[in-house]
Amino acid sequence: MTARLHLVRHGQTDWNIEGRFQGQADPPLNAVGRAQAEALAGGLAGGPYQALFTSDLARAHQTAAALAARVGLVARPGPRLREVHHGAWDGLLLAEIQARYPADWLARERAPETARPPGGETVGEVAARVAAALDDIARQHCGEDVLVVSHGLALATVLCRVHGHALGRAYDLIPPHTAPVTVVWTPG
Repeated sequence: MTARLHLVRHGQTDWNIEGRFQGQADPPLNAVGRAQAEALAGGLAGGPYQALFTSDLARAHQTAAALAARVGLVARPGPRLREVHHGAWDGLLLAEIQARYPADWLARERAPETARPPGGETVGEVAARVAAALDDIARQHCGEDVLVVSHGLALATVLCRVHGHALGRAYDLIPPHTAPVTVVWTPG
């Protein structure tokens, strides 16, 4: 019971350029991000896709909307495909986080898979949430090709599982904006 999942990180936002932690904050795509989404959609048009799932955050949903228009599918949004919730860190620059939350930042550097930003979630929790969503998608679309639009760290946790890496490596595996990565996903 497997599905071929074509994982796509959303297009660029102004916060990406500024280096702000987006998490579950909801900035939209910027002009570059919209162009990236349209270019991706043009490249994927005519592909063998049977379904399109997306995070319900604006930047992912806008990217998925561009895809939906070109591949002839309806984007199905859901909160389980959201980015990590950074809690108090959402919207801050790295220097601001390090200055305001030095102990929490040090914990993340030492154990990125289990560190929890104030009011946020751990990488392990993100991995479990996203894996549960992909398990459901694979069960519904066994043997099919499915587009999944999500976020950098959320998708990196998938790559850790598929390639047998520890979740502590997730921050090293964040895919580029709108560069699809295809994986075979088996529930469980």
